[in-house]
Amino acid sequence: MSATLNDADVTTPAAPETPSGKGAKDENFPVGSFLLPKRLRPHVAIYYAFARAIDDIADNPDLKPEEKISRLRSFDAALKGEAGFDDGYDKAHALRASLKATGVTTKHGSDLVAAFVQDAEKTRYATWGELLGYCTLSANPVGRYLLDLHGEDKAGYRYSDALCTVLQIVNHLQDCGEDKHDLDRVYVIGDWLTEEGGSIDDIDRAAMMPALRKVADRMLDGCDALMIDARALPAALTSKSLAMESAVIVNLADRLIKLLRKGDPLASRVALSKIDFASAGLRGAVGGFLAAGRGAR
Repeated sequence: MSATLNDADVTTPAAPETPSGKGAKDENFPVGSFLLPKRLRPHVAIYYAFARAIDDIADNPDLKPEEKISRLRSFDAALKGEAGFDDGYDKAHALRASLKATGVTTKHGSDLVAAFVQDAEKTRYATWGELLGYCTLSANPVGRYLLDLHGEDKAGYRYSDALCTVLQIVNHLQDCGEDKHDLDRVYVIGDWLTEEGGSIDDIDRAAMMPALRKVADRMLDGCDALMIDARALPAALTSKSLAMESAVIVNLADRLIKLLRKGDPLASRVALSKIDFASAGLRGAVGGFLAAGRGAR
């Protein structure tokens, strides 16, 4: 993506947003919960609102790929303060102001835009490396934003990247049927599915065939490997609040991996329960408070 846009690159729509009605309550994991410092929660809400707006554009089944890309790049231009992107881009302007006030780079917003542009251009992932590359743009900026917002050492990116990538991949597995049906978008590793004797069409079935089950388990094995670093995140943080929030999410991620190993996301929704949230919240809050500042290694 170029640093600046001109009229040949993008056409500004009259109403660039396409709200889905989804919000923070619809997410698998906490978004700016009460565990975070009160003074920072409004900034987290602004970042989430921007992410939600561009995610809704990327996931709108009624928009053609080129229209999605145009709208997304307009949001990025507005975020960067380029001229000509005023009406309809309030969330981008609000994030730019928030990032300026907190000293956080706009890259964490622009990377999300790049991920959603990629969603419009690429609908299949042949290798694990390709999927991890996508997560670098679609998931990891969220953790990096939170670390920067709290003034944490960038060395912590290693651990937040691992956790955010896991969250993204388990979400892909949860929604694999809907993503294929509604958007013809598949994040299941294509080469692995071929190796196991299956095909992309298996995702259209009412239940997992053995080949798809094996691929899902291989992807969850990859998540388990990433969780080794992810579990080190709370101790790598100096902010007790962020360490507590992170520990809660680590526990939820561990639980969801176990649920996906036992469940079939094509047959029924695999999701965390209220008990899962309560248990992870209590253990995470205490564990994160005690772990903060101890060092990841």
